[in-house]
Amino acid sequence: MKLYLALAACGVLGAQTDPRIFNMRGAENFRNARIDASISDFTRAIELDPEQEPHHWQRGISYYYAGRFEEGRRQFERHRLVNPEDVENAVWHYLCYSRIDGSAKAREALIPIHDDGRVPMMQIYEMFRGKATPASVLKAGGASREALFFAHLYIGLYYEAEGDAAKSLEHISFAAGAFSQNHYMGDVARVHLRLRKPGKNKR
Repeated sequence: MKLYLALAACGVLGAQTDPRIFNMRGAENFRNARIDASISDFTRAIELDPEQEPHHWQRGISYYYAGRFEEGRRQFERHRLVNPEDVENAVWHYLCYSRIDGSAKAREALIPIHDDGRVPMMQIYEMFRGKATPASVLKAGGASREALFFAHLYIGLYYEAEGDAAKSLEHISFAAGAFSQNHYMGDVARVHLRLRKPGKNKR
């Protein structure tokens, strides 16, 4: 992929009109905590292929870390149209909404989810609804490394929404460390930790 991006930077492979190039570069920029640059790349990809727009949850996450919460909220509302039973989409919508109007109103506006079969997604959803505890989410994760990654990631994000920075960093550290995963959400945990650690630049 690095070779592909290098060629794109030189104007090879029709880079200026290929949305794949901008999506890949956006993901690479996000991975390196270049949040504004990732948004620019994802937006350019959407301009080149407008049908991507409701699918582009990655841009929504970048909006969150850029502090552009209203744009993030709208992005996750649109993603609901193409992925209506995704707990993660509902949670990121909540996270953006809570930064605009507070957790109580975000909970009232929580996107309804009925059947996300991934463990422990429904327990995570119930936690954001105020009907489950972080402890119950961890218990639901069982012995699965990937399930515990998601449990710690979303517990950490839950505590961030609640204003408890210490507990948030504790759980995100587990997601980025002991239970780290080699996928986009694994990158989210690592970028979150990089941005939120005391003394780090936010963007």
